[in-house]
Amino acid sequence: MEDKTNIQLTAAEMSSLWTQYINDTLAVCVNKYFLEKVEDTEVRPVIEWTLNTAENNISIMRDIFTKGKFPIPIGFTDQDVNLQAPRLFSDTFVLMYLRQMSILAMSANGSALGLVTRPDVVNFHKKVLNAAVELQDKTRELMLKQGTYVRPPYISTPDEVDFVEKQHFLAGFFGKKRSLTSVEVTHLFLNIQKNYIGKALITGFAQTTNNKEVKQYLLRGKQLSQKYVDIFSNVLIKEDLPAPLSWDSFVSDSTTNVFSDKLIMFHISAMIVAGIGNFGMAMAASPRRDLGVKYASLIPEISLYAEDGANIMIKHGWMEEPPLADDREDLANG
Repeated sequence: MEDKTNIQLTAAEMSSLWTQYINDTLAVCVNKYFLEKVEDTEVRPVIEWTLNTAENNISIMRDIFTKGKFPIPIGFTDQDVNLQAPRLFSDTFVLMYLRQMSILAMSANGSALGLVTRPDVVNFHKKVLNAAVELQDKTRELMLKQGTYVRPPYISTPDEVDFVEKQHFLAGFFGKKRSLTSVEVTHLFLNIQKNYIGKALITGFAQTTNNKEVKQYLLRGKQLSQKYVDIFSNVLIKEDLPAPLSWDSFVSDSTTNVFSDKLIMFHISAMIVAGIGNFGMAMAASPRRDLGVKYASLIPEISLYAEDGANIMIKHGWMEEPPLADDREDLANG
């Protein structure tokens, strides 16, 4: 019987494995630090489970890379984290952070499963997806138990099934606006929550880095996160709906360096990419014109911020290059 694991990796498989490897090496660094500082005995097992899962993923991917003669990415190592640094984030924030990371992992591996073909790679991404779902369950259940889980807003249950009959459903600039749909409320809530988490993470990173260029970049990101929170919160408040609260108070006053600037910049860049995707999905799911325009106007701004971050990473040699397609013109020219 043919060994289907000897089939050459496709571009999609290279991409998904390479990205997962980088992300898991980052997760190992971050969770080792969390584990060193955790005080809550209920949170500790969740961090341990997350760390063990990431380390197991790395082992599986190393085997796939080695068998396929694919150069193993560098990613992040123990040199990128200072485990002796004081506590930077509260255990409550760590739970919310891990919950958000599980959401990103579910999205990434769900997409990967629609593109990968080789049986061992398919099985790997299924495993990672299942682990992400399990982490989501673990964090949700513990946060509900501890009373720290923030639910999206409640709206009234419809009395009956109805259909849109007027173009007014799409309006939003002039005259009376229709109420928000449940989908629009959901995206506004999630984008507020994710920007608050990003802002808290950036706050911790900004006060612990010694690189002035990185610090200024992070402070700019903090301002953008607050700007987006204010925009989306105002929409909900005008509809008499509650908006999520800030997580800033869950960051300590420590200024001791914890993570390398390379890790910090990669982590924030990855979250920016996710944020751009969130804005795009929200725009597509929001028929009310004023909301669509709001999201559309923010995407160029955050994209420029992402580009500036990439330039900083390239300048300092922190950006590891993903697999590239062959440059046929360069090959032809010898």
